[in-house]
Amino acid sequence: MLPLLSDELLLEAYQHAVRLKLEREFVHLLHAEIRRRQLPVKEERLAK
Repeated sequence: MLPLLSDELLLEAYQHAVRLKLEREFVHLLHAEIRRRQLPVKEERLAK
C-alpha cells in the first residue's frame, strides 16, 4: 500500500506543526511516521 502523504509533504507538515505549536499528540504522530519511514528529520523542540 502506498502512503497517502509523500515523504516530502510529511516532513513539511511536521515542521509546520511544530512551528505552529499544534497539539502535541498530532506532532508526535507525524514524528512517529517519519521514524517509521526512516526519514532524516531535523529535530525541532516542542514548546512546553
